[in-house]
Amino acid sequence: MSVPQLVVHRDKELMAQAAAARLITKVVDAQAARGHASVVLTGGRNGNGLLAALAAAPARDAIDWSRLDLWWGDERFLPEGDPERNVTQAREALLDTVPLDPSRVHAMPASDGPWGNDADTAAAAYATELAAAAGPEDHGPVPTFDVLMLGVGPDTHVASLFPELPAVRETERTVVGVHGAPKPPPTRVSLTLPAIRAAREVWLLAAGEDKAEAAEIALSGAGEIQAPAAGAYGRARTLWLLDAAAASRLPRALYPPASS
Repeated sequence: MSVPQLVVHRDKELMAQAAAARLITKVVDAQAARGHASVVLTGGRNGNGLLAALAAAPARDAIDWSRLDLWWGDERFLPEGDPERNVTQAREALLDTVPLDPSRVHAMPASDGPWGNDADTAAAAYATELAAAAGPEDHGPVPTFDVLMLGVGPDTHVASLFPELPAVRETERTVVGVHGAPKPPPTRVSLTLPAIRAAREVWLLAAGEDKAEAAEIALSGAGEIQAPAAGAYGRARTLWLLDAAAASRLPRALYPPASS
């Protein structure tokens, strides 16, 4: 378990730009070291803001996009191409503008896909895909992702792991179907905390005043069942990327006063 590190930026635009630059560096370094890299994307306004900033960054061309595996932390279980699906939004923000290898873009199943409208079967299929990509050097049935990004919800949820619901209590399966989510749509597919914790680095993104209480709770020692964001951490590093509004309720001792 890595101790959370905090980086606080002036506003959400600067946060997105800085996070995009940080991600470029991380991917380039991983590709230089091992020939490939793997990243888990997140949806929501902060995840999509980061992807848009990455699309606009001149340094994005430093990445060898053909040697990058992309996964998702969760997905809204809706038909293929639905504008609310995370993969649809990611394609619009970035993916359709860079030369990715389609076989390395691992979208979560849609509700009109091969497994039909069965989120649990779809989740099991994604878990099988993750296990197939894991090598002997990995720590279990998922790849050791270089960076796994998570948006933090106002209720402290990450991916589609909501406080007190069964998915956040899962200790064995790597992917689960989520039913009755308090945020629409109610049916989703999500990585679990064990899968999240396999990542080398976990980055939690929080911007806006509506995320201030969630950041305060998650970083104050709350339990992961009540505050799922508190249970999201990487093997080597856990990084909270916030804007000033989201950090407004945190003690200044948690982050350097020089943060911009």
